[in-house]
Amino acid sequence: MSASRARGAASDPGHGGRRRAWVELLAGRVRRQQLGPEGEPKVGESAVRLLRRHLNLGDLVLEVDGPPRKQLCLSRLIDYDGPGAHTDLSSSLIGSALRDQAAQLGVPAAVLSSQVVASGLVQVCEADAGPPPKVLMTPDQRKKLSSLFEIAQNLLAQSMFSRLSFCQELWKVQNSLLLEAVWRLHVQNIVSLQELLESHADSQAVVAWLSRDLRLLCEQTEAPCQHADVARAMLSDFVQMLVLRAFQKNVDVRGTVEPEWMTQVAVAVLERMLASALEALAAGIQEGSAAHKAVSCWFSVFSGHMYRSIISTESPKRFFCHTLTQILTHKPVLKVSDAVQMQREWSFARTPPLLSGLYRRLFVILSPEELVDCLQEVLETREVNWQHVLSCVSTLVICLPDAQQLVNGWVSRLLAHAFESCDLDSMVLAFLVARQAALEGPAAFPSYAAWFQAAFGSARGFHSCSKKALVFLFKFLSDLVPFEAPRYLQVHVLHPPLVPSKYRALLTDYVALARTRLADLKVSIENMGLYEDLSSAGDVTEPHRQTSQDVEKAIMVFEHTGKIPAAVLEASIFRRSYYLSHFLPALLTPRVLPRVPDSRAVLIESLRRAEKIPPSLYATYRQACSTVREKPEDAASRREVEPSCAEEPLGLLTTALRELRASVTDPPQHDALSAQMAVISEQLRSALGLSEDDSDVEGAPVQLSVRAPELRPWEQRVVDLLLTSFCQNLMAASSVAPPDRQGPWAAHFVRTLCRRRLLPALLSRLCQLLRHQGPSLSASHVVGLAALAVHLGESRSALPEVHVGPPTPARGLPVPELFDILLPCRTQESSALCLKFCTAAISYSLCKFSSQSRDILYSCLSPGLIKKFQFIVFRWFSEARDPPSWEDPASSPWRPLCLPSADWRRAALCLWKQRTSRELLQREGLRLTYRDWLQLELEIQPEVDSLSDTERRDFHQWAIHQHFLPAPSATGGCDGDLEVACATLVDVLMDFCQSSRSYDRSENSDLVVGGCTGNRDIFSRLQEMAADLEQGPAPLGHAAPRGHFLFGVFCRRLQALARGWDVASRLQRQRELLMCKRILLGLPPSVLVGSPRLEQLAAPDCDDFFHLVNSELRNFSYDGALTHDITAHFFRGLLNACSRSRDPSLAADLTLTACQTQCPLLLTSALLWWPHLEPELHHRWRRCSQSPLPTELRRLQEAQHFAASVLSPLAAPPAPGPAWLCAAALHFVIRRAGKESIRQELGQLDSQGEELLVFLFFFSLMGLLSSHLTPQAIGSLKALDVCAEVLGCLQRKRISWLPLFQLTEADAGLGRTLLRLAPDHQVRLLPVAFYSLLSYFDKDALLQEDAFLHVAVNMYLKLVGLFVAGETGAVWTPAHGGELQAQAGAGPGLSPDGPGRPALGGLRPGQPLLAQRAAVGTLTAALPVFSPGRPRKPDNKCSSFSAAVDTSVPKKELLRRGRGNAQMLTLLSVFKSPSLFPVRVLNTFGKTSTRRPALGISPGPGCVFGGRGAARAQHTGFLAAAGRECGL
Repeated sequence: MSASRARGAASDPGHGGRRRAWVELLAGRVRRQQLGPEGEPKVGESAVRLLRRHLNLGDLVLEVDGPPRKQLCLSRLIDYDGPGAHTDLSSSLIGSALRDQAAQLGVPAAVLSSQVVASGLVQVCEADAGPPPKVLMTPDQRKKLSSLFEIAQNLLAQSMFSRLSFCQELWKVQNSLLLEAVWRLHVQNIVSLQELLESHADSQAVVAWLSRDLRLLCEQTEAPCQHADVARAMLSDFVQMLVLRAFQKNVDVRGTVEPEWMTQVAVAVLERMLASALEALAAGIQEGSAAHKAVSCWFSVFSGHMYRSIISTESPKRFFCHTLTQILTHKPVLKVSDAVQMQREWSFARTPPLLSGLYRRLFVILSPEELVDCLQEVLETREVNWQHVLSCVSTLVICLPDAQQLVNGWVSRLLAHAFESCDLDSMVLAFLVARQAALEGPAAFPSYAAWFQAAFGSARGFHSCSKKALVFLFKFLSDLVPFEAPRYLQVHVLHPPLVPSKYRALLTDYVALARTRLADLKVSIENMGLYEDLSSAGDVTEPHRQTSQDVEKAIMVFEHTGKIPAAVLEASIFRRSYYLSHFLPALLTPRVLPRVPDSRAVLIESLRRAEKIPPSLYATYRQACSTVREKPEDAASRREVEPSCAEEPLGLLTTALRELRASVTDPPQHDALSAQMAVISEQLRSALGLSEDDSDVEGAPVQLSVRAPELRPWEQRVVDLLLTSFCQNLMAASSVAPPDRQGPWAAHFVRTLCRRRLLPALLSRLCQLLRHQGPSLSASHVVGLAALAVHLGESRSALPEVHVGPPTPARGLPVPELFDILLPCRTQESSALCLKFCTAAISYSLCKFSSQSRDILYSCLSPGLIKKFQFIVFRWFSEARDPPSWEDPASSPWRPLCLPSADWRRAALCLWKQRTSRELLQREGLRLTYRDWLQLELEIQPEVDSLSDTERRDFHQWAIHQHFLPAPSATGGCDGDLEVACATLVDVLMDFCQSSRSYDRSENSDLVVGGCTGNRDIFSRLQEMAADLEQGPAPLGHAAPRGHFLFGVFCRRLQALARGWDVASRLQRQRELLMCKRILLGLPPSVLVGSPRLEQLAAPDCDDFFHLVNSELRNFSYDGALTHDITAHFFRGLLNACSRSRDPSLAADLTLTACQTQCPLLLTSALLWWPHLEPELHHRWRRCSQSPLPTELRRLQEAQHFAASVLSPLAAPPAPGPAWLCAAALHFVIRRAGKESIRQELGQLDSQGEELLVFLFFFSLMGLLSSHLTPQAIGSLKALDVCAEVLGCLQRKRISWLPLFQLTEADAGLGRTLLRLAPDHQVRLLPVAFYSLLSYFDKDALLQEDAFLHVAVNMYLKLVGLFVAGETGAVWTPAHGGELQAQAGAGPGLSPDGPGRPALGGLRPGQPLLAQRAAVGTLTAALPVFSPGRPRKPDNKCSSFSAAVDTSVPKKELLRRGRGNAQMLTLLSVFKSPSLFPVRVLNTFGKTSTRRPALGISPGPGCVFGGRGAARAQHTGFLAAAGRECGL
C-alpha cells in the first residue's frame, strides 16, 4: 500500500501537473525531516530495498534515452565530474544491483553480468528492422552498442564479467548475432575473436556460421554503401586472425581448448571460403552480380598489404602455398586425356580474370622458385584439377620474367626422370607443361615445335640413351594420338625425333599411325600450306585460307628476290598434291590482266617457263582471263569485309584498349597490365582471324616494300586502331607521370604488336605513315610513333630481320634500323619530320631509361636516327655549330613535346644542349662522323632544300674546314689532312652513286653530277679540295712521289670486289670502274699525269694511271681501245704537265715511249680516236710550245697516215715503227671503212715486214671476238672474212702465225705488249677464234709447222674447259640477229628449245645493255665448225647442252719434238672427221634439238656435250687417242 502510494506520489502531477523526479522528492524529504547521524544509513538501506524489489536490470542497462544529462549511461556518469553524488550512486547502484540479483539467484555476479550484457547485445542486434541476412549495423545500433560496451568494460574493471559465460550466451543466439558486433567485441578488447570461436564446442557449426557471415560480408563490402571502410577493416582483421591461427607454428595456448582445434577451424574457414569462390567461378558468374562481387572481395584478401601487421612473413607464405595447393587440387574431375584435348582453352587470355588475378597475387609473396616447387610437389603427390594447373602455368610464364628458365628446367627434370624410370606421369606432365607454356608465345616460352626439336631432335636428346627409352617415347606418343590436336601431330611428323637407323621401324610405325589419325581428322600433311606455322596448337587453318596466304607470301618473296621462291619449287617436287590441287588453282585465279605485268603475272610466267605449270592448266587460265569482265557487283563482293574482321571483334578490341588506357593513367593498376595485355592479345587474334596460329615471332624475315607498302583493308583498320591507342595512351600517361614512372605498359603493348602475322602489317603501316604521309602527322602521332620505335629497339633481340625492298638494298635489317630508312632527309619536309621524330625518340628514351644502364639506353635507339638528329641540328641551327654551353641536366624537352602545340625547334635545341644528350651524342658509334655527314648530305635535293645555295655552301665550308677537317680521326674527323678528307669524300661518293643507281635512279642518269641530285655541291667541294691539293707545296727532299690519292682509293675498292668471270662479278666491277672513270673525268686532267719538277728532266709520273688501265680498264675496253673521253683526258693532262716542264717535247716523248712498253693500250686508243684528238692536241701544243709536235706524237700521226694510205689507190709508203702500232692503226681504218673484202689492200703489204701482218692478224682476231660479244659491232661474218683474208695472206707468205695463240705473261717484248692490248676474256676466247678459222687452214702449210699439233691440242683442251664452264655461248649467239631477241624473250634462264636449258647466261629480258656487254660467255652453246673448203653459214640455232662434268686436263707437254708429219696429219684428220669429233663439238651450226648429232646420241643433262654413255666414251677415247698421238 505504501509502495503504491509512493509510486502515485511520484507520478502525480501535483502542483501544476508537473512530474517530479526522484531527486526532488528525496530532497524535499530531507528538508522536511532532519535525520541524525544514525538515520542516514537506515534511509539508504530502505532505498536499496525499495529498488531491489522493483528493479529491471535489462531496462537499467539499456536506459540511454531521455533528456540530456539525465541518461543512466555509465560512461557519462564516470566521465562526469560535476557537483552531486549521482554518478557514484549510479555506478554503485548497477554493480550492487547485479550483485544482489546474483545473490538472490544463487549465481556468480560475473556470470549474471555476462548474461545481462549478452542479452543487451542481442537486443541491439535485433533492433534493426531491415531484411535479413545482414552482417553490418546501422549508425543507431552502433551508438547503442558503444554504450553497452562501456558498461561491459566497467564490469570488467570491477571483475564482474565472465568472458566464457558471455561467449556461451552469444552462441545460444548466434543466428541473431551480427558479425560487426562480434568484430567490435574484438576491437574493444571485451572478447577476442579467438576466444569467441574457441568457446564453441561444435567446430562444424563455427565453421559454417563464420563462413556464411564472411561471404555476406564480402558481398556487402563490394556493394556501394557508406560503411565500406568498416567492412574492409572487418574482413582484414578476420583474415589476419584466421591466417595467424591456421599457419603460425608457435600457436598461443592460453585458450580454453587445444590449439589444434582452433587451427583446424581457421583452416576450414579459409578453405571453405576459397572453395565457394572457385565453385562460383566454375559456375560462370556474371560480372556485377553479388556472387562476382563476393569472389572479387575474397580474392582481394590475398594482397600483400593485407598482412603488413603480421611481423613474420612465414605465415602469409604458408597460407599462400596452401591456397595454391587448394586451387590446384580443387575438384579434380578432369582426366589427362581431357587436358590434352582442352588445354588450348586454358591459356592466360582465356582464364577468368578473377582467377588469373588471384594467381598474380599469390605470385607476389611467393618467389618463382617456390611457385615451381609447389607446383611440382602438388603434381607429384595429389590428384589435380588440370584446368587450374595449366592456367596457373600460363599465368606463371606470362607474369614472371624468370619463369621461362625455371619452367624449362622443370620440364627437363621431368623428362630426365621419366626416361630414367619410365615414369608415365612425369612424361605426361612434361608434355602438358611445355605445350601450355608454348601457347603463350615465344616471348614467354619457345614454340612447341622448337621445344620438341630441342628435346628429341638431336643425339643428345633424353630418348637417345637406350632402346628402352625409345620404345617408351614412341609408346607414349602413340597413346597420345587419339587425343592429339592436328597441329601437334604435324609437328611430330615433320620434325620427328632423331632415331638410330637400326630402330627406324619405331619411328616409321608412329609416323604411319599419326598420318592415319590426320587422315581421319581430314588434315593432310601433303596439303599443308607452304608457309604454314607449326609453332602453336591452334586449329589447322582452312585449306582455302592457307592457300591464299601461301600465294600472297610467294608473290611477296618473288617481288624482293626476283626468283621463284624455294618453297614453291620444293612443293612442286615433293608436295605435288598440294601444289597442283591447291596452290596453282589459287595462283591462277582468273582476273583482268594488267597492261604492265605485275608481280603475280611475272611469277606465273616464270613458273610456266620452268614447266611448273601444266600447259593445259595454263591455257585454261589464259582463256579465262581473256573472257573475264570486271562487274561492279563482283568488285563489291570482293571488297566485302572478311568474317574474321567483323565489327564485333573490333568492338571487343576497342573496349579492351579503352580499359588499358584507364589502367595506364592509374598507377595502382599497373600490376594488372599483363592480364589486360593478354586480353588485348586474344581480342587481336579474333579481330584478325588468326586463331592461335600466330604465336611465333621468329622464323623467316619480314619482307617489306618501302616504295609501295601494301596492307589489306582489315589489317589497316586493326593496325590503325592499335597505333592510335598507343599514341593516346602515351599522351594520357605522360599527362600524369613522366615515362620513367609510367610502368611497363608500353613495353607490354609493343610485345603484343610484334607477333609473326601482325608485325609485317605493323611495319608496312609505319612505312606508309612515316615515309609517305609524314608531313600530315600531328605532334601526338610523331611522339607516339617515336616511343613505339624505342620499345621496338628494346625488343630487337626477339624480332626477325626485315628485308627491305626498293628503294633500298634487299638485305636483312634489324627492326630499329628500319626507321633510319623510313625517315630520309632529302627535302625540307622530310628533314622536319625526321627532326621531330628523332627529338621525340631521344627525349623519350633518355627519360624512360634514366635510372637504368646506359647500354640499355643505347640499344633502344637506332644509331642512324641519332646521327640524323645531329646532322639536321647542325644544318638548321647555326647556334648549334658553336661550342656547347651546358644547361641544367634536369631540364628535359619531354614535357613540352606532350603539349598539343609542341615547339619542335625549341625542343630540339633544348635536347641538344642537355648534358645527358650531349654525353649520348659523343658516344662512339653514335657520334656524327665525317663519313656519316657526307652520306647524309649527298641525299639532300638542292631544289627542295631548306637552305639556299649560298647558305648550303657556307654550311659545307663550315662542316668540312671548321668541324670535321681539324677534328681527330678518333672522333670521326680527318686530323687536319686535306687528302684524307678528299679520299673519304670520293669513297662515300662512289658508294652513294652505286647504290642510288641500283635502286633509286633511272638507268641512264648521270651518276656524279646529273643523276644524283644531292651530290652536285658535294662534288664541287671535291673539286675545290683537289685544286687546293694541286696548288699545295711539293714534298720536301728527294723522296719519290707517292702518287695521287685517288688511285689508292680506286685500288682499295677494286681489290675488295670479287674477281671472277661470272656475269655478276663482271657487272659489279664494270660499274665500279665506270664510277672511277667519271670521277677522274670530273677532276683536272693533271690527276692522271703527275707534274714533273722544273729542275729535273723527267717524265711526268703516270705509273698509277698505267696500272689502272692495264689491270682494270683494259678488261672493259672495246676492240683494243679505251673510250674517247678517258683517252682525251689523259692526253690533255699529259700536255698540261709537259707545259710545266723545262723541255716539254722531251717530257712528252719520255712519257709516250714509256707507254709503248708499260701501257700500249693508250696509244692504240689514241689511234682509234685520232681524227677527234688531233685538232685538240695541235691546239694545246701550240699554246705551250712553239716547236713542232713531239716525236712520239708525230709517230702516231705517221701511223695513222700509213693506215689511210693502205686503203687508198696509191701505193703505201713503208710502215713506220713500231709494227704493232701501224697494225693497230690499219685495223681501225679497215674497221671504219667497212669493206666486204680487203684482199686487194692486203696486197700492198707484200713489201712490208712480216711483223706487220702478224700483228694485223692479232687485231683482226680480237675484232672477230668483239663482233661476237658486242651487238653493235660489225657482223661476225664480215669480221671472219677479214681474219680469213689476213690469214690467207700470212699462209701465202709462209709467215708463222701460231705464236699468237701461245702468248703468255712470261713472254718478253711483243708478247707482253699484245696481251696488254686485249681484254683478258678475249684472250681466253682465242680457242674459239682458232677453230672458227679451221676451214681456212692450209693443210700443206701447216704440215711444215712443228708447233701446229701442240697449238691445236692446247686450243682444243682450252675450248673444252670454256665449254664446260659455260663461257662459249655468247661468242656466237649475239651475232645472229633476231636469234638473240628470240632467246631473250624466252624468260629468265630459259631457252626457246625448252625448259631447263640455259639461255644467254641467265640474262633476263630487259636487262641493260651494260649487262649484255659484260656477259662474256655464259650461254652454254657449242662452237661452229666448217667443213673443209668453205664455211658453214650460221643460219640455224645452236643446241644448248648441260655442263655438269669436270673435264679439266692436267697441263702437260702434248707434243714431243722429233715426231714426224704423219702424227700431225693423223690428228688433223681427227679434228676434221665428223664421226670422230666428240658429239660434234664443232658442228653447232646444225639443227637444234630436233636434229640428232652425228654420233646418234641425243643431248641429255648428264653429258658434257649433250650425249649419254657412248658419247662420253667417244669423248674419252678421243682424248686418249690425242694423247697417244702426242706421245703422252
